[in-house]
Amino acid sequence: MLRNKAIVRLSFLGSIVAWLILVFSDITVVFSDIKGLDPDVPVWLPRVMLDIYIMCIFFYYRYRIERDDALNFTDLLWKVFATGLVATVLSLSLRLLLSLVGSDKLLSNVLFADFLYQVNLALFINFLLAAYTAWKRLILYQKSKWLIRLWSVFEFSMFFVLIYDSINISLAPGTVTFIQVMVGLLALVLSANMKWVAYLNFKQKWTSLLLLVLAFFYLSYFMYTVLTYSENLSQQSKLFIDFGSHIFNMALFGFVVIYSSFSFLVILFNLPTSSVFEEKLEEVVNFQRISQSIQTEQNEESVYNILLESSVGSAYADAAWLEIRGARGNAQLYTYKITEAEARRIQDHIRTHNIKGVLDQGTDKTTNLSKHLATMKGARFRSILTNPIVVKGETIGTLALLKELPDAFNKEMTRITATFANQAGISIENFRLMEEAFQNERYKEELKIAKTVQKSLLPQKLEQDKDFEVAAFSESADEVGGDYYDTIRVSDHEVALIIADVSGKGTTAAFHMSQMKGIFHSLAQQGLSPEDFLVRANQALVFCLERGSFISAIYFLINTREKQIHYARAGHCPVLFFRKADKQSNFLKDKGSALGMVRSRDYCRMVESNVLAYHPGDVMVLYTDGITEAKNNKGEEYSMERLQQALMEVTEKSPREIQDHLISRLYEFSGEELNDDYTMMILKFKQPEPVLEMEPAGETDGHHELNELKSV
Repeated sequence: MLRNKAIVRLSFLGSIVAWLILVFSDITVVFSDIKGLDPDVPVWLPRVMLDIYIMCIFFYYRYRIERDDALNFTDLLWKVFATGLVATVLSLSLRLLLSLVGSDKLLSNVLFADFLYQVNLALFINFLLAAYTAWKRLILYQKSKWLIRLWSVFEFSMFFVLIYDSINISLAPGTVTFIQVMVGLLALVLSANMKWVAYLNFKQKWTSLLLLVLAFFYLSYFMYTVLTYSENLSQQSKLFIDFGSHIFNMALFGFVVIYSSFSFLVILFNLPTSSVFEEKLEEVVNFQRISQSIQTEQNEESVYNILLESSVGSAYADAAWLEIRGARGNAQLYTYKITEAEARRIQDHIRTHNIKGVLDQGTDKTTNLSKHLATMKGARFRSILTNPIVVKGETIGTLALLKELPDAFNKEMTRITATFANQAGISIENFRLMEEAFQNERYKEELKIAKTVQKSLLPQKLEQDKDFEVAAFSESADEVGGDYYDTIRVSDHEVALIIADVSGKGTTAAFHMSQMKGIFHSLAQQGLSPEDFLVRANQALVFCLERGSFISAIYFLINTREKQIHYARAGHCPVLFFRKADKQSNFLKDKGSALGMVRSRDYCRMVESNVLAYHPGDVMVLYTDGITEAKNNKGEEYSMERLQQALMEVTEKSPREIQDHLISRLYEFSGEELNDDYTMMILKFKQPEPVLEMEPAGETDGHHELNELKSV
């Protein structure tokens, strides 16, 4: 960027210096010629300085206009217009100044006339090069390799002509004519490139025509002024720089005139089709708006409004309405430039007069459309055109366009409206699918959060004791489950355990599970008996659970001092208990109703507390109904018997190994797909570790002996 600005400044400064030297040298040569003296400067210097001036102006506009990517087509024409305007104003101002001071005596002075000639010649060349640079950008719009090569040949030919004018080299007869003809043909071929005209709208074309007319005026004015000055000077003295005999200047002038003429004619003949082109372009834009509405709009109503506005604009309608029918048969009316009352009145008129093919979606909507509203008194609309809005093969609504003139809709408008209606149906369908996808994604995200919360509700570490070991397993059928287990130490010799199953699945079950955890941690610390625990838990849950929801549970209180298990069952699966002494396992089927099933104080009669003694090697399996009710591909349930059989295979192993074996047998039976939540707790009672005591053995000779170790 800085380099371009430096070149622009240097070229502009160079053009000023070159022109000043040109004027000084030319006046000097003319003065010497008049006086019959040998000039103090070379005769060829004015021509060389003119070429240097031309080259400097060429580079000035090349970096000022050609490389300015921000300029569009009309901006380029404005640049040419502005340059010509400034040059013309300067020339006319000089004429006005001369007329005010009396120009007859001044113009009779050859040197002053030569100065005026050089000023107008410099302004003219400046304008021509500005137009040349602008025309180059227009010609090379959507350039191709062939076009670039052709332009390179043209520019090289122009440069050769410029050098020829400077040094006056001798060429073979006919060579100059051949070069002139070749340059003219190249200018004609290049002038045929008018692709940029197609991208002008109606207003821009009128602006371009006006600017080109003004450009013709500048060209005519300067051509007349320069030729007039050169003719007057040639009568008084020898003219060393003649615009008419300078081949480059004439070629440059010819190229600018040819392309300006071609541009003017092409734009003029394209004016009648501009409105049609803009209509088609507007259709494309409106069609794109409907297509993109799924990405930019927040609801279906926005899509409907875009459809109404776009359809009215494309079909040149005066008003429109869109009726969308809901799943329950109700209809929502959206209007554009018509009140809802007017739309309802037209609908009632059509239905009352039993006009077919309009609201009932007939096939032909263009035949004598005026008859539909001709009998309607006081209506401002006389033509109606309707199209169905179809989503997934089902008509969900009707688009109606209205005009105040009779028979105002033609086949083309019908086609356009049908296209918009079809695209609107696709956009609405995509919008609904997108909304559904967003909802599903949001639901999945919520489930992930709920699953994280549920995992945090389950204990990360279970209470362990010298009398028993505990292992637990839980797997949800859905992202979130309702199974719950936990342990809590009540005292140094009491540990509370619970396993529960909330009715239902998903986030509701997980929410109730969190309530169950709060109740468990609150009541267990009070040292209540299992029966009292369940009674109070039921009283608390009655206010939390909605009707129809319940929680099955078993609450255990293990007393390691008494070697007993106090427990109460609230409608949960029977506990599987293995006694090592007789190597038998049984299900503890005790009475009890699920929490939340009975919403009165009578619940205390539904629960009973039991006491069970345990011994080392005994195993207790707590589980939820998802395990015993798991089904295989034949529809058979896993059953309590299979669970009991699997336990008998591994009674001698650790709780973790027993759990892994039972779960492995379960998955072998049911497969990897879960029908319900799987939750299991394994307790295995073990032989307490011996406590080592130090027993004093008495004193001997004032020294203490080591105590014996005894097992307690």
